[in-house]
Amino acid sequence: MSQTFSTHIKIFLNRCKSVFMHGFFTLLPIAITFGIIRFAFRLIKTTLAPVYNLEPAWLTKIPHSEIFLTIIVIFILGIFFDIFLLNVLHAIENKILNRIPLLRQVYFGVKQLVAALSPQDKVSFTTVIMVEFPRPGIYSLGFLTNEIIPENFPTLQGKHVSVFIPTTPNPTTGFYIIAPATSCHPINLTRQEAMTLIISGGIIQPQSGETSK
Repeated sequence: MSQTFSTHIKIFLNRCKSVFMHGFFTLLPIAITFGIIRFAFRLIKTTLAPVYNLEPAWLTKIPHSEIFLTIIVIFILGIFFDIFLLNVLHAIENKILNRIPLLRQVYFGVKQLVAALSPQDKVSFTTVIMVEFPRPGIYSLGFLTNEIIPENFPTLQGKHVSVFIPTTPNPTTGFYIIAPATSCHPINLTRQEAMTLIISGGIIQPQSGETSK
């Protein structure tokens, strides 16, 4: 009798544990998402604190007015730059930034990378590949950027390509490698799907939007 009672207690406790763990891991993604959004919101509020302090008194009565004011200012500046200052910015880039040795490489390199990662770009990083990196037997997701001109690298044998390999969780940093074309394998992923996979560390699977099990 006591053994049967003990068995029922164990079954009941195991069932309670199973139900609790199921509820915990069901709520965990929601809690983490809420925490990340809350952290990002607080970070934005802290960053924009000077804007809030410079606002007129009547505007500070609107909740989170500094965020809306910043969005409006950025939007207006975007229109203003597109209409009036686009040529001026190009002139500054060509006449000033392009003549400063160290700043030139950093600025234009970052500018090209950001432009290639932006949704507006329809040319760069269109081919998603899988390449053996950082060593044979280990594969990384990368983007085919260009073919290597043989005259620039006479020691290379056969066709080689330029590959950019983003890192997790910040895809704007990564590795540039020159790899044999035969070792780069195109895969059926869009740029957005590949970026989502890389940023999430493989948690969010392509074309499903669901976390891997």
